[in-house]
Amino acid sequence: MTDPQNWHAPTGDAYDRPRYGEYAPPPASGAPQAWGPPPAWTPPPRPGLLPLRPLGFGSLLWAPFQVLRRNPKATFGSALLVQGAILLVTLLIVGPVTVLALGRVDSAPLADRDAVQAGANLTIVLSAIVPILLSVIASAMLQGVIVVEVSRAMLGQKLRLGQLWRAAGRRLWPLALWAAILSGALLLGLAIVAGVVVVFVLLGGAGVVFGIVFGILGALGILALSAWLATKTSLVPSLIVLERLGIGAAIARSWSLTRGYFWRTLGVQFLVAAIVNIVSQIVSTPLSLLGGVAVSLINPTGAIDSWIPVIVLYVLTILLSLVLGAVAAVVQSGTTALIYIDLRMRKEGLDLDLQRFVESSPGNDAADPYLIPAGRMPAAPQS
Repeated sequence: MTDPQNWHAPTGDAYDRPRYGEYAPPPASGAPQAWGPPPAWTPPPRPGLLPLRPLGFGSLLWAPFQVLRRNPKATFGSALLVQGAILLVTLLIVGPVTVLALGRVDSAPLADRDAVQAGANLTIVLSAIVPILLSVIASAMLQGVIVVEVSRAMLGQKLRLGQLWRAAGRRLWPLALWAAILSGALLLGLAIVAGVVVVFVLLGGAGVVFGIVFGILGALGILALSAWLATKTSLVPSLIVLERLGIGAAIARSWSLTRGYFWRTLGVQFLVAAIVNIVSQIVSTPLSLLGGVAVSLINPTGAIDSWIPVIVLYVLTILLSLVLGAVAAVVQSGTTALIYIDLRMRKEGLDLDLQRFVESSPGNDAADPYLIPAGRMPAAPQS
């Protein structure tokens, strides 16, 4: 019989293990661990804005707002600069011209007032051409900035405002030309419908009824056609910036990428725009109502001294509109960039290229994962 007090655990690999509560020294380097399950594999952390895989519908809805929050100085700052520059140029050009033109109308003789009024209206319209052109160029630049930001954010990179502007500036003129084409096509469609309505109305009689009906149907037709074309070509800015395509090639490729995903693309863009618009109305409507009430309560007699609070409130309304406009511009531009990346992941395996780029050693000469080399452009699928 073995004495329990003098009993010792046998030695050897099978029994040379620490008892409960004792210190267990780490195994020697390279030596296998004698017990326990092997360490479980864990995936690498998410590199950037979103996981590098095709995005779900919900991710496409909230991710554009994450773009704004992730790098606000570069994204919101760029949008605020663009919105402020457009407003400033409009005030400096259209404002003085309007004041001078209306002053001429007030000082004109009564017999010549109609002619002077027509000239004043034409002058005001012509003065607005410069701000409109600036708006087209600045908006195109902002769209390019957000596209670059989203593409780099997916790779875990965070660029500064100057870096984003330099990267987007290389593709500024194709972007501006595309924005001008869209604006011109919309104005041309509206002008055609308006011209036909005017002709019917001038005919009188039943022509007035036909003109009204044609105007309603024409407006609805332009709305539907615009929504369809805007959805099918919504990826053009991303293609111009990231794949460095010309306008014609970008239109054809956008048409191909959205094939089979039209309603999904339209739904995401519509819901994001609706969310932004609803939030903007919730924030801005109380201040607008307060401004209308303030004019009647603070300044019922029109005294000059009482206009100061009204002017302050009006300035606050303008500043709030700038902020909301900047947020809307960033979110909506980010939405189209994310849709572009999602569709390329689904159709071309872009997620694999992005993963290889992220996992490659820092500072290497890896090619831009968004840029398709010459000769590898995917063929458009047959209808």
